[in-house]
Amino acid sequence: MTQPTNHAPRRLPEPIIALGNILTFLMRSPTSAFGLVVLSILIVTAIFAPLVATHDPYVQDLNITLQAPGAGHLFGTDELGRDIFSRLVWGSRITLTIIFLVSIVVGPIGLLVGTTAGYFGGRLDTVMMRITDIFLSFPSLILSLAFVAALGPSLNNAIIAIALTSWPPIARLARAETLTFRKADYIAAARLQGASSLRIIIKSIVPMCLPSVLIRLTLNMATVILTAAGLGFLGLGAQPPMPEWGAMIATGRRYMIDSWWLVTYPGLAILSVSLAFNLLGDGLRDALDPKQMNRR
Repeated sequence: MTQPTNHAPRRLPEPIIALGNILTFLMRSPTSAFGLVVLSILIVTAIFAPLVATHDPYVQDLNITLQAPGAGHLFGTDELGRDIFSRLVWGSRITLTIIFLVSIVVGPIGLLVGTTAGYFGGRLDTVMMRITDIFLSFPSLILSLAFVAALGPSLNNAIIAIALTSWPPIARLARAETLTFRKADYIAAARLQGASSLRIIIKSIVPMCLPSVLIRLTLNMATVILTAAGLGFLGLGAQPPMPEWGAMIATGRRYMIDSWWLVTYPGLAILSVSLAFNLLGDGLRDALDPKQMNRR
């Protein structure tokens, strides 16, 4: 006769549980839920752009130029007869590309500069922070214009310029966090055990800075989107015929009095995504607050 065996239920990994708690907290707040839903729609739209778009975003039809929104063209057509809705859908891919590339460049650079300066202090901290102050002394759009003017107008150069001007706030935040952690007991214990400075920074300090940096990155994405749209509007970002939202507004402003839809829908897209990132960043700041975590 076999004895029944008791199998304990498998527990989900801690990161999955933490992510589930954060999502639950975000969905309880109407503003955070709005930001999460809008960004989810943006991601799904970008992934399935060929299925969502009703027309080819590059095909021109001069017989239907400046056609008002209707059944055949949901958001109308532009001055070349291209479908506005389809161009907005494909433009979401450009927006997500900018967000993704800027994030993977800005986050590591800001973390590296901030944690290194905060941990070592002294002259290294002074030099790094003075360089950071130089970047912070210029408005991000003006500095991006200078970099793009030097590199040449293109989407890739615009992404590089935005990344070069977006890391200083991350570095400042990471440095401030590091200054509060570097004299902690667990840092001293790791140092006594023979851990190198690089190992202490990567293994002990960077993980403690990640929540604050993630929140800051999310809040910065609204500025990144507006800067990219501003460069596109000025003709220094994505070049025609790419369906970038800022460039669409630039080409449509000449007809905006009689054909309002040329600038209204791209403008609403920029507004919605920027607002969504701000609201989501505020929600993440509350969700990752230790006091809120203790309540949960």
